Amino acid sequence: MNRDTRPHSAPEIVDVAVVGGGPAGLSAATALGRSRRAVVVIDAGEPRNAVAAHAHNVFSRDGAEPLALIAAAREQAAAYGVALVDDRVTRVRRAPDGFALETAGGRTVQARRLLLASGLRDVLPDIPGLAAHWGDSVVHCPYCHGWEVRDRAIVVIGTTPRSSHQALMFSRLSDDVVFVRHDSPRDAASDADLVALGVRIVDGVVARVDDDSDGALDSVVLADGTALPARAVAVGPSFEARTELYEQLGGSPSVVEGVGVVIPADAVGMTPLPGVWAVGNARDATAMVGASAAAGTMAGAALNMDLLVDEAAAARAQGPGPRPRTTA
Repeated sequence: MNRDTRPHSAPEIVDVAVVGGGPAGLSAATALGRSRRAVVVIDAGEPRNAVAAHAHNVFSRDGAEPLALIAAAREQAAAYGVALVDDRVTRVRRAPDGFALETAGGRTVQARRLLLASGLRDVLPDIPGLAAHWGDSVVHCPYCHGWEVRDRAIVVIGTTPRSSHQALMFSRLSDDVVFVRHDSPRDAASDADLVALGVRIVDGVVARVDDDSDGALDSVVLADGTALPARAVAVGPSFEARTELYEQLGGSPSVVEGVGVVIPADAVGMTPLPGVWAVGNARDATAMVGASAAAGTMAGAALNMDLLVDEAAAARAQGPGPRPRTTA
């Protein structure tokens, strides 16, 4: 059942509708709420890092549970009048005053601006056994999860053009790192760097990942039957931003080679579509929690100024007189 956790009813027309209640969306909403903007955050409750037990490299909160971070951010955003709605936006369209959003729960929200902070999906390589350990002993980011797999036998599976770079970073964390070429391109300079830092290179294709009798990750098995001991596996998933709403409005996603699909936007989140902004992993597939939160704050500030420019133009057209202030 969809749960509405708002402290009060959202205005009929809000200044900004934020789709996605992760670090980026909530940070943007908080910045806007502190500027007395009417904001609604609609969140489907599918955070990308839900599979991870802890979030790392988060300023002053390293090791915090991801869902605990979100809970604290929601409480703080609500204190500034941000409306929080647990629901899924299924459709968006242009409306006379901006945008009309429809949710799975039957709600319709009118908004002057739209901020897409709906994150992305990690699409793992189609290798049997990987998914069962995703977020635990199968990882992709040495900065997010590398410390937790330090000193283990680590196998890096080459699935992207940057996989050798990934293996190079994991070499800082263990003396037992093997790089399996799989389907990543050969690069003589990268190979030389890996060998120089003690990484063993195996030219082979991975067939599956096996567990031991206790269900823990045990080995990476190649197509020729060779079993490589592995207590951790690093892979490069394809990152696919949730672009459905952007495409409903006529937008075209961007393909970043070796990374995946994102929503195109500038440094503060403005997309090519007027009135539509994108932030966090929806725009930058490689952004970690801290970077996504910072980007959300910047987007919130930029959105506030964008609205102010419109309001100033309308006020000039209206002429002298009192100005109503839209508040949450």
